[in-house]
Amino acid sequence: MKKVAIYAQSYAVSSEQEIITLIAVLQKNKIDFFIEKQFCELLQKEKVFACHFKTYSDFNDLDNSFDLMITIGGDGTFLRAVTFVRNLSIPILGINTGRLGFLAIIPKDKIEDCFNLILKGEFTLQERSLLSVKTKPELREFEKLNFALNEVTIAKKNSTSMIGVTTHLDNEFLTNFWADGLIFSTPTGSTGYSLSCNGPVILPNSKSLVITPIAPHNLNARPMCIPDDIHMRVQVQTREDSFLISLDSRQTSVPKDTTLIITKAKFTIKSVLPKSQTFLQTLRSKLLWGEDVRNATNS
Repeated sequence: MKKVAIYAQSYAVSSEQEIITLIAVLQKNKIDFFIEKQFCELLQKEKVFACHFKTYSDFNDLDNSFDLMITIGGDGTFLRAVTFVRNLSIPILGINTGRLGFLAIIPKDKIEDCFNLILKGEFTLQERSLLSVKTKPELREFEKLNFALNEVTIAKKNSTSMIGVTTHLDNEFLTNFWADGLIFSTPTGSTGYSLSCNGPVILPNSKSLVITPIAPHNLNARPMCIPDDIHMRVQVQTREDSFLISLDSRQTSVPKDTTLIITKAKFTIKSVLPKSQTFLQTLRSKLLWGEDVRNATNS
């Protein structure tokens, strides 16, 4: 490993030691690193570092010469880093200084240990699928950042009234969901918003997507798993002039006569998983499945 990028959305005093530790590990191993410009300026403003580091500002400053993207924060920071990496195939490693952490899985007290495993080649790369969105008529908001790693969410706007989300799968009518909204989730996003709406947990390498209604008024509407090669076409009925669509944490308002076409994106994101950790270990830890004392003999 010769070259890495570092990304964080905000600086917190509680993360100072983790930032210092990471920089020290990179310098110790003579790894060239670049820090996102705004974050780097914030570190200097807070006097965490006196020296100046190399920086990058956006997607156009990165290329395939980077071996790794390191995020410092929670899952939201990891998701935001995807907008910098896009289709460059740069693997992402998330250091968790946030809360839950299904994507940012490196404990903040294990930074050096995990990085040493990676330098020894003791890691795996998980291919994570994304969703892509097209609109009819075409909207400028979706010209470049029209993808989501976790989910695409359609939701009502400025109203207590529910919306109707007419959904077709491969041009065949599925149903009209009367609800507060509808979530189209990747396997990665199955542990996010979809999970809080009673959606299933899916392993990251599954070839499936999940459609999860948000507070549905159709009482028999349930989350549905579908193959990830299906084309989904969506139209929204609402009393408002527009509705909301979110691609991970990026939200915009869309005119109500807009048709959405949702498909699996043509590229994937690679997440780095040190051999000291597995997805199932993360799942048990974050969902507290191991808290039942009856499971002690099965651990």
